[in-house]
Amino acid sequence: MKSQSAFFLSDYLGQQEFEGHISSEGCRAILALASASVKIAALSRQNGLGEHLGAVLGDENADGDEQKALDVAADEHIENALRTASVAAYLSEEREGAVMLSDKGSLLVACDPLDGSSNIDTNLTVGTIFSLLPFDGSTLLMAGDMQMASGFFAYGPQTTLLLTIGQGVEAFCLDDSGDYRRMDWQVAIPRTASEFAINASNSRHWQAEISDYISDLLAGKIGPRGKNFNMRWAGSLVADAFRIFRRGGIFLYPSDQRDGYEKGRLRLVYEAHPIAFLVEQAGGLAYDGQVRILEITPDELHQRVPLIFGSSDEVDLICKGA
Repeated sequence: MKSQSAFFLSDYLGQQEFEGHISSEGCRAILALASASVKIAALSRQNGLGEHLGAVLGDENADGDEQKALDVAADEHIENALRTASVAAYLSEEREGAVMLSDKGSLLVACDPLDGSSNIDTNLTVGTIFSLLPFDGSTLLMAGDMQMASGFFAYGPQTTLLLTIGQGVEAFCLDDSGDYRRMDWQVAIPRTASEFAINASNSRHWQAEISDYISDLLAGKIGPRGKNFNMRWAGSLVADAFRIFRRGGIFLYPSDQRDGYEKGRLRLVYEAHPIAFLVEQAGGLAYDGQVRILEITPDELHQRVPLIFGSSDEVDLICKGA
């Protein structure tokens, strides 16, 4: 049951620290990320007003993707904020390796500073995905089950935060004063679904089990599923995930037969792990097609994986039934 006194993010984190669910360093890290997100949200609203933040800078990030101006700005805002929180290290999708921040810290923060940056110029939702992990200096590569907290900020019609510290999922909305206020929303992914998210333009490259599953959904009431499904695809993991947390559904970004896509495309450390932690805490499931995402330990920081998550009945059907 929600405490009536914990209206704001800082109140909620203070309460959770008092109850022993998160450390003071974890609270500082999340509040630092929230502070950075306010600046990123404000900056994104200025695109096209004297500065083209969707412009390609001519560089590639550590994953080989083109960097947009807002990608770089978001990354810098997050690093600067985390320096004030005394965390040990920062891992960014935009960088090759770790940025060491404090030799007194015991936490590692991993971030995709700006998920969905290809949507900047089209005024669609983008976001920041993050994960908190314990760090003793011995390794940067940990299974998703080691996460202490994860979440994402979504910069859309509202700026929102979905957050888990392993005690379910809480939702917050940025108010006009610049504070994150707790939303009146019991975040839980329904077991059943009538929506799916996949990039159907890649259908000719899919493996047979994905093609068969999607064909059954598209067949609607006259097909083997006996009901109609709608398809949604935002091209932004944060946007598609937020919708699934709100009303259920299944998201699929499978491996396929194209060069470079054989082992999936989304980043395990920066995208799949934090989203999977949120999904499981909201009652959903997240797999790579066969293996539970949170059980996977990365071989390297920028490892890519297939990702299928959402309503448990649908994920069970395509992943556990495979």
